[in-house]
Amino acid sequence: MSVAPPHPGGRLPLILLALWLLLAAPWRPLLLPDEGRYVGVAWEMLGSGDWLTPTLDGLPYFHKPPLMYWITAAAMRLAGPVPLAMRAAPLVGAMLMALALWIWTAAPVWGAQRERLRVTALALLGSMPFFVLGSQYANHDMLVAGCVSLAVVLARRALDEEHAPLRWVTGAWVAAALAVLAKGLIGVVLPALVLLPWVLLRADRGRALARLLHPAGLLAFALAGLPWFLAMQHLHPDFFDYFILEQHFRRYTQSNFNNRLPFWFYPVVLPLLTLPASLLLPAALRRLGRASRAAAEASGPATALRHELWLALWWVVAVTGFFSLPKSKLVGYVLPTLAPWAVLLATAWVAQPLRRLRLAVGGGVLLCVLAVAGLTWKGPANHADLAAALAARLQPGDRVAYLGDAFFDLRLLAHASLAPAVIDDWEDPEIARGDSWRKELRDTVRFAPALGASRLWARDEAWRQRCAGGRLWLVRAPGAALPPGFEDARSVTVGRRGELMQVEGPAPARRCEAGAQVPAGSPPSISSPIR
Repeated sequence: MSVAPPHPGGRLPLILLALWLLLAAPWRPLLLPDEGRYVGVAWEMLGSGDWLTPTLDGLPYFHKPPLMYWITAAAMRLAGPVPLAMRAAPLVGAMLMALALWIWTAAPVWGAQRERLRVTALALLGSMPFFVLGSQYANHDMLVAGCVSLAVVLARRALDEEHAPLRWVTGAWVAAALAVLAKGLIGVVLPALVLLPWVLLRADRGRALARLLHPAGLLAFALAGLPWFLAMQHLHPDFFDYFILEQHFRRYTQSNFNNRLPFWFYPVVLPLLTLPASLLLPAALRRLGRASRAAAEASGPATALRHELWLALWWVVAVTGFFSLPKSKLVGYVLPTLAPWAVLLATAWVAQPLRRLRLAVGGGVLLCVLAVAGLTWKGPANHADLAAALAARLQPGDRVAYLGDAFFDLRLLAHASLAPAVIDDWEDPEIARGDSWRKELRDTVRFAPALGASRLWARDEAWRQRCAGGRLWLVRAPGAALPPGFEDARSVTVGRRGELMQVEGPAPARRCEAGAQVPAGSPPSISSPIR
C-alpha cells in the first residue's frame, strides 16, 4: 500500500485499502481453535439451511451472536469454502472501520490540512500489522470493532450541526445494533463509554443528548438488533441466563477463564502491534498539548480541534481501560481503538516530510507481508490432511467420532454434512470450572439435551455405539488413549495433528451381550441439561 497524494480524488484511498486487504487475506490456512470453530459454525449454518440458530457439531451454540456467521455463510454460498470467503466478516469489519475514519476526518474541524490528514490516517491504519492481521482473522473481534467505530463516528457527525440530518443518528444506532449482533452488549456499551463523557463536557450537552437519544434512532436500534435475541429467548428459555449473564457479566467479572494477563498488557501491546506508525506517539501527544493551549488562548476552531483530539485520546483510553480491568484478556479486544489511534498518530505524521511518511507506511506494509508469509509458511498446522483422508473414505451410513480434541475445522475442510460425536469424560466436574472446548460443547446440552446425548459420548460407555453395527471413523488427537471397547480400531492415516482410525462392525460380542444395546446415536451418557 502506498501513500496517496495530499489531495486524493474521490474514494480512491478507500478502494486501494480494500484491494490491499483482499490481497493479504487468502494465503494462510485457518488457525485453530478460533478460525476453525467460527467458520465451522457458519459452514453448519449454510449446510443446514437454518440461519437462525448457530450450531457447533450440530448443537445450539450461543457463545456469540450470529452476524459473523451470517456474513461468512453468505460469502461461502457465493464463492464456496475458500479462505477469502471464510474471512469475509473481518474484512467487512476492517472496511467499516476505515469508512468510519474517512467520515470522521472529513469534518472541517480538522482545518486546512484535513485532506492530507485523512489520507495519512488511512495510510497509517492500513499499514498497522494489528489492523491487517485482525482484518484476516476469522473471529468476531474486527467485525465488532468496525461496527463500534462506525457507531461512534456517525453519532459524532450527528452533533456537527444544529439541524444535522436525522440519518446520522439513525445510522449510528443501526451500527450499534450490528455491533451487538456481532459480539453482544459491548456493541452498545463501548460507544456509550466513548461518547457520554465527551458529550457531558460540551456546553450544549442537553441538546447533544437529546439528539443522540432521538426516538427514531432508538427505534432503528430495536428493529435491527433485538429480533434475533427475542427469537432465541422464545425458543430457548435459558438463553438470557447463558448469553447475557454468563457470557457477559460472569465472564467479565470472574477470573476462571483463559488468557489471564496483567493490567498493563494492552497499553504495552497496542504501540508494539502498530509499529512503525506508533513511533511518533510522543509527538502526537505534544500536538494535543499545543492544541489545548491554543484553545485556552482563543476560541472557535482551536477549541473545536482540541475537543476532537481529546475525543480520540479518550476513545483509546476508555476502550483499553475497560478491557484492562478483567483478568482474562485477548489481543483482539482492543481493535476498536485503532481508528482514533490512527487519527492521533496522523496529527504527528502529517507534519513530517512526505519521504518519512512513505518510509513508515512502507515499513508497516513490509511487517504485514512478513507476518502473513510467516504464518502461511510456518504457522500452526490445521487438520486439512485428516479432512482429506476422511472425505476420501466417508460413505453413506458411516459415523464419525472425535477423541481428545474438538477438531473444529475438520467437518468444514472435509465438506462433511454429518455432525460428529465427541468422546470424553463429560461428567468430570473440572470441565465446568475452566474455559475450554469441552466446556463449550457441554454447555450446548442445556439447549438440546436429547440431541446432546447423541453427540457427546461418555468415554466408558462409547462402546455401546458399536453394538448397532456399521462403520465408525475415529479421529484421535495425539496421545489420546482409546476408550474401552475400541482396542481393535485400525489406524488409517496419521496426520500432523491427529490420526484417523477405522472401527468396523460391532463391539466384541461379550460387551454387547452383557450390556443393554442402544440405537446408534442414543447413549445414556448425558440425559439432562448440564449447568
